[in-house]
Amino acid sequence: MTTVHPAPGAPATAADGLSRHVVVAPGMCSGGSLVFGRIGDWTWEAVSESCRMNVHAARTADGDPAYLSFYYFHVRGGDVVHPHGLAFGDELRVDSRTFQFGSQSVITLHRLAPAGLDLPDGPLDPAEVYAHPHPDCLYAENFNRWIARTTAGSNQGLAQVTPPGFTYQDLPVLPNAHSPRSLVGRARATGSFHPDGPPGFHEAGRTRTYPYALDVVRDLNGAGLMYFASYFAVFDTMLLRLWRSLGRTDGQFLRRKVLDQKIGYFGNADPGAVFTVTVRRWTRTGAPGTEVADMALRDAATGQLIAVTAIETSLDPGRDPWPTTT
Repeated sequence: MTTVHPAPGAPATAADGLSRHVVVAPGMCSGGSLVFGRIGDWTWEAVSESCRMNVHAARTADGDPAYLSFYYFHVRGGDVVHPHGLAFGDELRVDSRTFQFGSQSVITLHRLAPAGLDLPDGPLDPAEVYAHPHPDCLYAENFNRWIARTTAGSNQGLAQVTPPGFTYQDLPVLPNAHSPRSLVGRARATGSFHPDGPPGFHEAGRTRTYPYALDVVRDLNGAGLMYFASYFAVFDTMLLRLWRSLGRTDGQFLRRKVLDQKIGYFGNADPGAVFTVTVRRWTRTGAPGTEVADMALRDAATGQLIAVTAIETSLDPGRDPWPTTT
């Protein structure tokens, strides 16, 4: 169940953000990608409200479908609310706010807080999200760009567009200090969010490569595009393969706590596509229970970079000791 209303203490204008009371249902909690799909839905709803248009039915000037695609998805888990820590019936306050980011893209920020948590009144402040996050809350950052197909029935060569009726000019502007453009640009150029390794971590084991075939049952959305949340599922599948190769159990995987995850989306794929996924792993120096896995998803036939991710996870090793196999 979701109840949507303007942000508490804010004028009743969509540009000031939306606040939802959410009761966690089975469709948004699991050890997989369900919560990310729900956050993405909230992004489309927030953009629809803020830009006064039906994002779900957007069209190009030529009348072809236009899609508000995900270019960058960043989530940071809190002590209480984190991606795989939600359970049936949990009650949340979800605050969302959309910012202009050029004529073809937007940034939407979300805060998922335990219901009843004492939070500041007014619209969600970027300074809180980027510099002063509440330790109990989950924060998500979505960078979305409008795209359209250039060839009917193909997900190759998608073009950036601006659909008529996309009124972004009244949206607040995200401060330049918080822009993810440089971060995502470097990840696209290098194929990694951590080409030199994350600070404070040391490399653990060798680089591994796994194959993955696009699953038309799970990985495509209703528009025939590779679904943004399925990228989370693909990367989690590769992480599970890595953990099993290290002798870790499925129970450990399900108990993992995602502290931070970034995904850069740089391509899409058609049915029949086969990928290779390279995986590198680092362990926090002095804290073996905290790790970063950095992965790159490429088209196996062409080598095209499709997506990259960096996942920082934590699991209390005292609950189920980890082997030292590398």
